[in-house]
Amino acid sequence: MRSLGHALGKALIAAAGPPMVVTLQGELGAGKTTLAGGVLNALGFAGPARSPTYTLIEPYETAALHLYHLDLYRLSDASEVEALGIRDLLSERAVLLIEWPERGTGRLPGADLQISISYGAAAETRVVRLIAATSAGSRLLDDVALPPVQ
Repeated sequence: MRSLGHALGKALIAAAGPPMVVTLQGELGAGKTTLAGGVLNALGFAGPARSPTYTLIEPYETAALHLYHLDLYRLSDASEVEALGIRDLLSERAVLLIEWPERGTGRLPGADLQISISYGAAAETRVVRLIAATSAGSRLLDDVALPPVQ
């Protein structure tokens, strides 16, 4: 997951410009925050990704991009998204990585890239689907140099 995140981070740097929205869906423990950590490492952030489960938003300012890692797991209603001021984060060179986007259905900006993570047949494996939802997402997906499958 970290390698995929790193590849995504490199592609996000190449696509820097208009804001990008990437959603991360998957069960608890599937690897969403690990993937986010790989993105951060690619952006030059040396520390581990902090899970925004309780803060809801963790901002990271790097030389390449402004990354906002959101975790909507604790929301009980989609209307709570409005209080987070997410639309105010959509500035030039901004990327929103949104975990549990289904908790904010109808209240979130449209995703450019949707990533779905599920458990594979073996406990340590994952099945990952990347779906471009916009033309910007298609260009981003084209630039993701996927790590070799092991």
